[in-house]
Amino acid sequence: MLPLLQLGALPSLPAILVGLLAIAVVLLVGRLVMKVAWRLVIIAIIAVAVLWILGLLGFQVI
Repeated sequence: MLPLLQLGALPSLPAILVGLLAIAVVLLVGRLVMKVAWRLVIIAIIAVAVLWILGLLGFQVI
C-alpha cells in the first residue's frame, strides 16, 4: 500500500471515465481504419498477382 500512496492522489472517477471513453473512441476509429486498410491490401495483392500472371503469359503490361 505504501508504493500506491507515493504515486500521489488518484484522479477522480469522472476523469477516469473520460479517459476510458477516449480510449474507446480511439479503438473504434482504429478498427474502422484497419478494416479499410485490409481491403486495400487485399486489392493490391490481387492486382499484383494478375499483373504477374499476365507477365508470365507473355503480355507486356508494364
